[in-house]
Formats: sequence, C-alpha cells, structure tokens
Amino acid sequence: MINLKGNYWQETTAVAQRILLELVRRRRSLIFWAIFPTLLLFLNGAITAERAQLDLAGALAVVAPPTLVGAALFFSCLGGSVATVVAEREQKTLKRLFLSPLRGVSYFLGIVLAHSAIGVGQALLVFAIALSLGATFSGSWPLAIWIILLSILAYVGVGFILGTQFARRTEDVNALVAAFGVPLLILGGAFMPTSIFPDSLLRLARFNPIFHMTEALTLTMANEAAGDHIIFLSGFAIAMVIAGWLSYRRMLRIERQL
Repeated sequence: MINLKGNYWQETTAVAQRILLELVRRRRSLIFWAIFPTLLLFLNGAITAERAQLDLAGALAVVAPPTLVGAALFFSCLGGSVATVVAEREQKTLKRLFLSPLRGVSYFLGIVLAHSAIGVGQALLVFAIALSLGATFSGSWPLAIWIILLSILAYVGVGFILGTQFARRTEDVNALVAAFGVPLLILGGAFMPTSIFPDSLLRLARFNPIFHMTEALTLTMANEAAGDHIIFLSGFAIAMVIAGWLSYRRMLRIERQL
C-alpha cells in the first residue's frame, strides 16, 4: 500500500513537472501570467486611490485580494487548465496515456498540481508587490491561504469541465473562457468593488462563486468575518473537483472509443 501511494505521488509530480517545464520553455505564458496581475493590481490600485481618496498603499490593500482570486487565478487556473486539457487531446497525449503504465488519476492530479503551483506563484507575486509598497493586511494569513487554495481548486475543477465537455480545439479556448468568464468576473467584483453595485446586481452576485471568492479573501485580509462566503466556497470547490474528475473520466471513455 505504501509503495502504491508512492507511485501515485511520483506519477502526479512527474506530470506536473512536465507541464511546468513546457511552460518554462515557452516562457511567454509564464511572463504574461506575471504581467497580467501586476498591471491589474496597479490599475485597480490607482483607480481606487483616486476614487476613495486613499494613498497607494491603502488602495493596494483593498484591491490585492479581488485582483488575485477574481482575475489572476481565473485566467491562469481556469483558462490554463482548459487550454492544457484541449492541447493534450489535440496532441494525442491521452492516446499515449492508454499505452503507458501512468494511471488516469495521477494524470488528473498532475494537471491540478501544475496549475496550483502557478496560482500560488501569482499569489506570492501579488502580495509581495502590495507589501513592498506599504500595504498592510491585518487578517489571518493561514485562513487567506486556505481561501486561495479553495479558489484554485474551484477554478481548476471548472476548467476540467469546460475543457473536456465544451472545447474541442485550441481555438475554442479563448471564446469559451471569455463567454463564461468575463461577465462572472465583472459581477464578482474583480474589476470594480461590489460596494457600488445596485441591490439587484448584489442579489444576482450571490449566485456567482467568484463573488464569494473575492468577498471571502477581502474580508479575511481586513480581519472581518467571512464565514458564509468561505462555507459557500468550500462546498463549491469540492463540488467542482468532483465534477471535474467525472468529466475527465467521461472524456477518457470517449477517447478510448475513437
């Protein structure tokens, strides 16, 4: 049993390393995933500083949480996982998987681990920039880390669902992510504070998981209660990982028949 667990871990990390090494070789994706949250952080910070009459440090403390979980992780973990799944199908990697001793669960977990590593890197980047410019966060860092990890799992799970069920070619990825994502990002408070939303939009936003991500991390970093948002996010993340795994298994059955 111990050896079996070790094999699963070795296979999972090998898949994750392969995906990350390909990104490092291409470099452009990693560079863009670093530039995007950085630019968005400063843009949101500058707008918030002007509108709320705050200094830059105070504005960055306000916008860093929604910028990270509402926008940066969306494109890297959800968009990235969709792109990875679609590219693997186009490159016939899954066909080779059937001929190798690599287990399907290890392959699934490897993709999850790879994009989780990217998401963690973006989190470190966003908060490092904010802290270096004087932003202060009075909330619980362990709870914030938990919210970030839940957000990453939720995004990757949704990415598997979209990548296995709706996207067939690489060209489909951008249209799919834009169609599903941009309205949810705006309604979730990634680009503008939810405090300015009318009541009708706020009622609608409560059905949006991105809203609960941004609110949970924003309130937590401000040392305010965010229990309801965290409970919703926990349930959603678990449901999406399970649904993503089932979608992945369904895709494997279809690929075997082709």
